[in-house]
Amino acid sequence: MASERTLILVKPDGVQRKLIGTIVSRIENKGLNIIALKMLNVTAELSKQHYAEHVEKPFYPDLESFITSAPVVAMIVEGPEAVSVMRMLIGATNGREAAPGTIRGDYGSSRQMNMIHGSDSVDSAKREIGIYFTDNEICSYGVALGDWVCAADEL
Repeated sequence: MASERTLILVKPDGVQRKLIGTIVSRIENKGLNIIALKMLNVTAELSKQHYAEHVEKPFYPDLESFITSAPVVAMIVEGPEAVSVMRMLIGATNGREAAPGTIRGDYGSSRQMNMIHGSDSVDSAKREIGIYFTDNEICSYGVALGDWVCAADEL
Protein backbone atom coordinates (compact mmCIF):
# COMPACT_ATOMS: atom_id res chain seq x y z
CA MET A 1 0.00 0.00 0.00
CA ALA A 2 1.48 3.29 -1.03
CA SER A 3 1.30 6.37 1.10
CA GLU A 4 -0.94 8.98 -0.49
CA ARG A 5 -1.75 12.62 0.02
CA THR A 6 -5.19 14.19 -0.15
CA LEU A 7 -6.57 17.69 0.19
CA ILE A 8 -9.10 18.25 2.95
CA LEU A 9 -11.03 21.50 3.41
CA VAL A 10 -13.05 22.35 6.48
CA LYS A 11 -15.68 24.42 4.71
CA PRO A 12 -17.16 27.71 5.98
CA ASP A 13 -19.97 25.97 7.88
CA GLY A 14 -17.48 23.70 9.67
CA VAL A 15 -15.38 26.72 10.64
CA GLN A 16 -18.42 28.70 11.81
CA ARG A 17 -19.70 25.74 13.82
CA LYS A 18 -16.29 25.44 15.53
CA LEU A 19 -15.69 21.89 14.28
CA ILE A 20 -12.07 22.38 13.15
CA GLY A 21 -10.59 20.69 16.23
CA THR A 22 -13.10 17.86 16.10
CA ILE A 23 -12.32 17.18 12.44
CA VAL A 24 -8.55 17.37 13.01
CA SER A 25 -8.92 14.94 15.93
CA ARG A 26 -10.89 12.48 13.80
CA ILE A 27 -8.14 12.56 11.15
CA GLU A 28 -5.31 12.13 13.64
CA ASN A 29 -7.17 9.46 15.63
CA LYS A 30 -7.45 7.48 12.37
CA GLY A 31 -3.64 7.44 12.24
CA LEU A 32 -3.19 9.83 9.32
CA ASN A 33 -0.66 12.68 9.33
CA ILE A 34 -1.57 16.30 8.68
CA ILE A 35 1.46 17.60 6.80
CA ALA A 36 0.17 21.09 5.94
CA LEU A 37 -2.59 23.23 7.42
CA LYS A 38 -3.75 26.82 7.03
CA MET A 39 -6.83 29.01 7.29
CA LEU A 40 -7.68 31.19 4.32
CA ASN A 41 -10.46 33.05 2.58
CA VAL A 42 -11.34 31.41 -0.74
CA THR A 43 -11.60 34.03 -3.48
CA ALA A 44 -13.88 33.75 -6.51
CA GLU A 45 -10.78 33.01 -8.62
CA LEU A 46 -9.61 30.26 -6.27
CA SER A 47 -13.11 28.78 -6.24
CA LYS A 48 -13.14 28.66 -10.04
CA GLN A 49 -9.77 26.86 -10.03
CA HIS A 50 -10.84 24.32 -7.43
CA TYR A 51 -14.29 23.66 -8.87
CA ALA A 52 -13.30 24.06 -12.56
CA GLU A 53 -15.43 21.09 -13.64
CA HIS A 54 -18.54 22.71 -12.11
CA VAL A 55 -18.18 26.34 -13.26
CA GLU A 56 -20.68 25.97 -16.12
CA LYS A 57 -23.22 23.98 -14.09
CA PRO A 58 -26.39 25.67 -12.80
CA PHE A 59 -25.51 25.10 -9.14
CA TYR A 60 -22.05 26.71 -9.38
CA PRO A 61 -23.06 30.28 -8.37
CA ASP A 62 -24.48 28.98 -5.08
CA LEU A 63 -21.38 26.83 -4.54
CA GLU A 64 -19.07 29.80 -5.11
CA SER A 65 -21.18 32.02 -2.87
CA PHE A 66 -20.98 29.43 -0.09
CA ILE A 67 -17.26 28.59 -0.33
CA THR A 68 -16.31 32.30 -0.37
CA SER A 69 -18.68 33.28 2.48
CA ALA A 70 -16.25 32.68 5.37
CA PRO A 71 -12.77 31.24 5.96
CA VAL A 72 -11.91 27.61 5.27
CA VAL A 73 -9.18 25.45 6.75
CA ALA A 74 -7.11 23.67 4.11
CA MET A 75 -4.92 20.72 4.98
CA ILE A 76 -2.94 18.00 3.34
CA VAL A 77 -3.46 14.60 4.91
CA GLU A 78 -0.93 11.82 4.28
CA GLY A 79 -1.01 8.09 4.93
CA PRO A 80 -1.71 4.68 3.42
CA GLU A 81 -4.62 5.01 0.98
CA ALA A 82 -5.32 8.49 2.39
CA VAL A 83 -7.78 9.41 -0.39
CA SER A 84 -10.13 6.46 0.15
CA VAL A 85 -9.67 6.40 3.93
CA MET A 86 -10.63 10.07 4.16
CA ARG A 87 -13.61 9.59 1.82
CA MET A 88 -14.91 6.87 4.14
CA LEU A 89 -14.25 9.01 7.23
CA ILE A 90 -16.05 11.98 5.63
CA GLY A 91 -19.19 10.09 4.53
CA ALA A 92 -21.81 10.69 1.85
CA THR A 93 -22.17 14.19 0.36
CA ASN A 94 -25.61 14.77 1.87
CA GLY A 95 -25.32 14.90 5.65
CA ARG A 96 -28.89 13.62 6.00
CA GLU A 97 -27.88 10.46 4.13
CA ALA A 98 -24.38 9.98 5.55
CA ALA A 99 -23.82 7.01 7.84
CA PRO A 100 -23.51 7.59 11.59
CA GLY A 101 -19.85 7.48 12.59
CA THR A 102 -18.77 9.54 9.58
CA ILE A 103 -18.02 13.25 9.94
CA ARG A 104 -21.01 14.26 7.82
CA GLY A 105 -23.22 11.59 9.39
CA ASP A 106 -22.43 12.81 12.89
CA TYR A 107 -22.49 16.56 12.27
CA GLY A 108 -24.23 17.24 8.94
CA SER A 109 -27.79 17.77 7.83
CA SER A 110 -27.30 19.46 4.45
CA ARG A 111 -26.06 18.60 0.95
CA GLN A 112 -24.35 21.94 0.29
CA MET A 113 -23.35 22.86 3.83
CA ASN A 114 -21.61 19.56 4.48
CA MET A 115 -18.62 20.86 6.45
CA ILE A 116 -15.78 19.12 4.68
CA HIS A 117 -14.27 18.49 1.25
CA GLY A 118 -11.97 15.59 0.44
CA SER A 119 -10.29 14.89 -2.89
CA ASP A 120 -12.06 12.11 -4.82
CA SER A 121 -8.96 10.54 -6.42
CA VAL A 122 -5.18 10.61 -6.26
CA ASP A 123 -5.10 12.71 -9.45
CA SER A 124 -7.64 15.20 -8.06
CA ALA A 125 -5.65 15.37 -4.83
CA LYS A 126 -2.46 16.30 -6.70
CA ARG A 127 -4.29 19.00 -8.65
CA GLU A 128 -6.11 20.41 -5.60
CA ILE A 129 -3.03 20.36 -3.36
CA GLY A 130 -1.24 22.43 -6.02
CA ILE A 131 -4.04 25.00 -5.92
CA TYR A 132 -3.88 25.52 -2.16
CA PHE A 133 -0.26 24.81 -1.16
CA THR A 134 3.29 25.43 -2.35
CA ASP A 135 6.01 22.84 -1.78
CA ASN A 136 7.51 25.09 0.92
CA GLU A 137 4.32 24.79 2.99
CA ILE A 138 4.42 20.98 3.19
CA CYS A 139 6.11 19.37 6.20
CA SER A 140 6.19 15.63 5.62
CA TYR A 141 7.32 13.78 8.73
CA GLY A 142 7.30 10.42 10.46
CA VAL A 143 5.78 9.89 13.87
CA ALA A 144 7.04 7.73 16.71
CA LEU A 145 3.68 5.97 16.86
CA GLY A 146 3.76 5.15 13.15
CA ASP A 147 4.88 1.57 13.78
CA TRP A 148 1.84 1.10 16.01
CA VAL A 149 -0.70 2.48 13.55
CA CYS A 150 -0.01 0.41 10.44
CA ALA A 151 2.07 -2.73 9.81
CA ALA A 152 5.27 -2.17 7.85
CA ASP A 153 4.06 -4.31 4.93
CA GLU A 154 1.01 -2.05 4.60
CA LEU A 155 3.00 1.13 4.01
